[in-house]
Amino acid sequence: MPQIKIPNSNPKPNPNKYERPPVLKKSRTNSDDVVPAPHFPGPLFPAVRRSSPSPPPPASSTAADASGFSDRDWLFPSFLGPHTVRGRVPVQAAKSPKHDFSHSHSGSPNRSRSMPSGLGGGGHGEMVESMRLIGALRSSTEVPESEKEAKPVAVRSSSSTGLSARRARGFKRSVYLYLLILTCIFSVSYAIYLRNEVTKLQGEITNLLILCNDKDDVHNHSYKVLKLGDDGSSSYFGNADSRTVALYTVLFTLAMPFVFYKCLDYFPQVKNLSNRTKCNKEEVPLKKRIAYIVDVCFSVYPYAKLLALLFATIFLIGFGGLALYAVSDGSLAEALWLSWTFVADSGNHADRVGTGQRIVSVSISSGGMLIFAMMLGLVSDAISEKVDSLRKGKSEVIERNHILILGWSDKLGSLLKQLAIANKSIGGGVVVVLAERDKEEMEMDIAKLEFDFMGTSVICRSGSPLILADLKKVSVSKARAIIVLASDENADQSDARALRVVLSLTGVKEGLKGHVVVEMSDLDNEPLVKLVGGELIETVVAHDVIGRLMIQCALQPGLAQIWENILGFENAEFYVKRWPQLDGMRFEDVLISFPEAIPCGIKVASDGGKIILNPEDNYVLREGDEVLVIAEDDDTYAPGPLPEVHRVPFHGVIPPPKYPERILFCGWRRDIDDMILVLEAFLAPGSELWMFNEVPIKEREKKLTDGGFDIFGLVNIKLVHREGNAVIRRHLEDLPLETFDSILILADESLEDSIVHSDSRSLATLLLIRDIQSKRLPDRDTKSAASRHSGFSHSSWIREMQQASDKSIIISEILDSRTRNLVSVSRISDYVLSNELVSMALAMVAEDKQINRVLEELFAEEGNEMCIRPAEFYLFDQEELCFYEIMIRGRQRQEIVIGYRLATTERAIINPPDKSKRRKWSIEDVFVVISIDE
Repeated sequence: MPQIKIPNSNPKPNPNKYERPPVLKKSRTNSDDVVPAPHFPGPLFPAVRRSSPSPPPPASSTAADASGFSDRDWLFPSFLGPHTVRGRVPVQAAKSPKHDFSHSHSGSPNRSRSMPSGLGGGGHGEMVESMRLIGALRSSTEVPESEKEAKPVAVRSSSSTGLSARRARGFKRSVYLYLLILTCIFSVSYAIYLRNEVTKLQGEITNLLILCNDKDDVHNHSYKVLKLGDDGSSSYFGNADSRTVALYTVLFTLAMPFVFYKCLDYFPQVKNLSNRTKCNKEEVPLKKRIAYIVDVCFSVYPYAKLLALLFATIFLIGFGGLALYAVSDGSLAEALWLSWTFVADSGNHADRVGTGQRIVSVSISSGGMLIFAMMLGLVSDAISEKVDSLRKGKSEVIERNHILILGWSDKLGSLLKQLAIANKSIGGGVVVVLAERDKEEMEMDIAKLEFDFMGTSVICRSGSPLILADLKKVSVSKARAIIVLASDENADQSDARALRVVLSLTGVKEGLKGHVVVEMSDLDNEPLVKLVGGELIETVVAHDVIGRLMIQCALQPGLAQIWENILGFENAEFYVKRWPQLDGMRFEDVLISFPEAIPCGIKVASDGGKIILNPEDNYVLREGDEVLVIAEDDDTYAPGPLPEVHRVPFHGVIPPPKYPERILFCGWRRDIDDMILVLEAFLAPGSELWMFNEVPIKEREKKLTDGGFDIFGLVNIKLVHREGNAVIRRHLEDLPLETFDSILILADESLEDSIVHSDSRSLATLLLIRDIQSKRLPDRDTKSAASRHSGFSHSSWIREMQQASDKSIIISEILDSRTRNLVSVSRISDYVLSNELVSMALAMVAEDKQINRVLEELFAEEGNEMCIRPAEFYLFDQEELCFYEIMIRGRQRQEIVIGYRLATTERAIINPPDKSKRRKWSIEDVFVVISIDE
């Protein structure tokens, strides 16, 4: 059998220095060749070398026996299977009693290249030799002294760093555990020592009592004392046993949490029952699980903190009492009471005597101070949270029959003002505002209005109208009216948000008691909201209201002030009420039956509650019919006896024919196609509409046709397009501004998101147009201004405004009410319309949803409308008549006269008082009527 020879170039290697592994080669060799140690080639199974720093053998032992194994060996990796690393056992040869483990390798015969690694390849003889070596290895039990004295060498592997870190952590934990155990042992020993000292002192006291007695009674008394001492000793030891148990119980209970916390990682981890645990994923430590459970309990259950604090207090009192019982002579009940006093008042432990009692009392007092600090923190947090909830508007509103406003916009100030005036007659009401703003900011903005709400309370709450919980917080199901304001976004986004709010309102389980008034921005989106909301929804299209009012005011100057008087609650407004005593009367008699109101229409009960404006004179009121009137307030009017009125026929002046007009639109609105249709219905044939804006002409036509507008279907008006910027003077100078009958300055669509920028642009355009007109027609402008301030010319005031022979009438659309007041005071524009009119309409529909039908008809291009008529239609100059007689003459023209404006005053009077009082009228006066469109 060939032997393994390993040359040793360094006969005295350094034992403290690791050897460099030899370069192994696999080849066939003779008996004199060096055979390398077997190993697994390839990167998948790297060999791990194990070396021993044992000193080299003497020179005579260089010829090692091939059957011996050295301590340096090539081992399989640990992941190939479990194995035990132990010292190598040499095989004693016949010629060499000792083996050099630092130079001898595990011998094996020459292996064939074709055989697997680890098996011999030298034939049957080599296989027998291998079996002989294995048998010698099993039978060998002798371990050489060199292996016993050899120091272990660290294994060079990738896991050595992690193993060292784990050993360091385990050592640190064991140190803490040992310190804790030593502390417990020392405490118990010190307690036993104190108990022994107390026992010695008791014995000395007994001896002193015996010595102090008389000599005559020494024997009897000593016998009694000893007997008492024996009884006391037995009871004392019984008591001492209970106190010792109490002391050990306290120490064990106090030590267990620390031991449990330190040894928590050594407990078996709870396995998940799901199949996913089979994958090799890192398990969550038990400490983190317990911390997570505690966190969830404190977060989910609101009273968990209080219960934990109560448990800590009871625990401290109980174990503090046991500790006092263990170190004192009192009873357990007395010790528990003292523990409570120490917890409640940290200064009660000052009179304690003895080291043990002082230590325990100080510990209990410290724990009591900590518990009371935690209690104060919890109470302070609860109070702060409640105050913060009240400050941020998170508390619930408990109200009934209130008005709920959802959203926030620039119209809110005027809306609150109108609602406060409407509730003045009942001593004030309650208005709740729910918006996505901070409660303090909303209250500050409302306070800046500097308006007397006359008993009306305004309650602000912070929340979203899209969340049902926030809607329930403001008692949405108990409100008598709900107003949904449009947001300050563009029209499509605002209407989309209003639609979502309506969907949220329909999802209220309790249902809605009142109706919902929704402010829309685009007329095209109105049908969808009504489809979703059903009969409870009333819509007010802000752009549509302003646009139609602008056209009516352009055709009839002065009408804006009339609408402000009717829509606002400060003067006269619409009311619908049932009067049974009027059943069976004709409408011409009902018209003069109210001294403090003016009837305008009938709500027909037989027609599903349809309101008919300006009905026929011969209409007879039936049972269930209601009367629509214009009055100061809902409790200020009632029908009275019929007055004596002279019904004298009057043939007034024939209305003049309509003349073609030229109107200029500065700007582009979303609903400009609707405005064009209204003008088409009102203007005479041959009229022109000039459109001046920055939108390209081709794009204008595309926008109009996309909305379903038929440009070639216009009969009365002709569209004239001009492209330019309305705030650039040279662009405006290219227009014949002096030839227009009316100029309408519109809030441009491109600036509808910013109210301030839109008003600034409108104001700049107004100033430029006025300056250009004054320079082109200085004489006419001065004459017109003089006639305008003095009242009216010798002709009719309305006819002069319609002919516009001296200057153009400018109607400005101002969105902010503050800018509107500035423009009105400076008198640079004839009429200004703003969002305040929309707020008035919203407030009126919120108080009574039936009024929305009246407003829709009056704003429409067909049907009844509000008009201004000259006095010559109803009377002669300086004729003496009462207002009832003028109303009767108006019925001859199928009109209802609701007010007048004198030539010597600037404001109209709607629903005038003392209607039976006769007075002289001027031909320059004008009357406000509701008339059927001709």
